[in-house]
Amino acid sequence: MFKDTKAFSGFAVDDVPKAKEFYGQTLGLDITESFGLLRLHLAGGGSVVVYPKNDHIPATFTVLNFPVANIEQAVDDLTARGVHIEIYFADKQDAKGIFRGGGPLIAWFKDPAGNILSVLEEAE
Repeated sequence: MFKDTKAFSGFAVDDVPKAKEFYGQTLGLDITESFGLLRLHLAGGGSVVVYPKNDHIPATFTVLNFPVANIEQAVDDLTARGVHIEIYFADKQDAKGIFRGGGPLIAWFKDPAGNILSVLEEAE
């Protein structure tokens, strides 16, 4: 039924202007805005809608993942831009906050609304 539709995901924020600055300037994504909604344009043609919600409560799970070739460089770039890397597994995350406890190398961070995002190193 939906095989050929161009589906997209979305998540809420409590402040669209702050989200626009974070996703557009801090993370460098292409963004369009219409009807009070942001559309994050992702590599490969995908997109995500970011919408306002006054009583927004951040999800307790990762809402958006960014695969990268070099996680060390990505984490360095994020921290240089003032992004805080979250520590969820102190015994399995290194000094930079990169999870090295099995599975892909991954680091988590939050947007201004508290939504959890990640960078993860793609397997070669």
